[in-house]
Amino acid sequence: MDNKIVLHAEDLDGYLKEEDKVLVDSVAQYYQESLKYCKIIDSASDISKKEEASHNLITVSGKIGDFLEQNTKKEKKLHVYCFETPTEQHAEASRLIAKLRDPMTQHEEFVYYIQRAYELLFGYVFANRALPNKRSIITQTPVVNPCRNYAVHKIPNVDPLTNNTVMCVMLRGALLPSMIISKAIQDYSSDNYITPFALFKIKRDETKTEKTMDYILDLNRSYFNLESLDGKDLVFADPMNATGGSLVTIVKYIKDKGIKPKSVKFINVVSTLKGALRTIRAIDSCEVYTLWMDACVNDQAYILPGLGDAGDRLNGCDAPDNPRNMIQLIADYGANITNLYRSQVKKIEDTVLR
Repeated sequence: MDNKIVLHAEDLDGYLKEEDKVLVDSVAQYYQESLKYCKIIDSASDISKKEEASHNLITVSGKIGDFLEQNTKKEKKLHVYCFETPTEQHAEASRLIAKLRDPMTQHEEFVYYIQRAYELLFGYVFANRALPNKRSIITQTPVVNPCRNYAVHKIPNVDPLTNNTVMCVMLRGALLPSMIISKAIQDYSSDNYITPFALFKIKRDETKTEKTMDYILDLNRSYFNLESLDGKDLVFADPMNATGGSLVTIVKYIKDKGIKPKSVKFINVVSTLKGALRTIRAIDSCEVYTLWMDACVNDQAYILPGLGDAGDRLNGCDAPDNPRNMIQLIADYGANITNLYRSQVKKIEDTVLR
């Protein structure tokens, strides 16, 4: 039975305001200028020409950053790490993104840097926003002389922000990021709260262009209970927000079924201005949090300058005639990952198997 929900790219653009479209076009024009210098750096044999192009690329990149910062600050539901946090914190985020962009960063390193990125994002989205509200925890240490030792630590009290959370996974690139955020919630929780999971099999039609793209939610290969999402704080953790189409497709479907989430948070490593604006325009209750904002997308709806296919870099590629199911995908993470996120893996397996 073909049980699929499809959203078209033209429907997404209908959510944008006219001033949004002007901003999106403007930043795309800035990026076109930067591509001139990228081509010179890539192909010129003259060292002086490469150096001049590198200097010009840095200048244009600064202009793009300033443009994005000025215009995203106007949006209360759009949060960019490097535009809102103290300047001292920006270098770490910038270096992480640089390592994630690098084609020489292989799978194991890519997973490591994604973990670090989502730890930063958890602090940004939850822990920092819980302050100054803290709670004390008492931890037993291995030291027993002259008696058993215990240490006291004060940590942000995130319970009010996280104890109503459901992790919503947009398979498949979002699986590990969702596990990372869920474990961080568990670690900070006063009662070892392990978030429920809702798993949505959604994909783009890669045969189409960005302007004609279809977003396809396969209900037969998704695992969720609609009623369990009602009144909940839904958290979507996806490395890339290129167009916003996948998230809008899922949330629109949920709401069309009469489900009313309390809130929706979309947590990305990299987002485009267009994807972020589409998301907050289409979903009233949604806030976007992103570690980094890139300029635009290409004709195939990939982010520029982007990270490549983050899903493949995190999970490896499926064989064309044998896509992995959820349990196989988790197994392929290996013992280090599955042991680290043991509670989350158990929740996901229960969700799939029931």
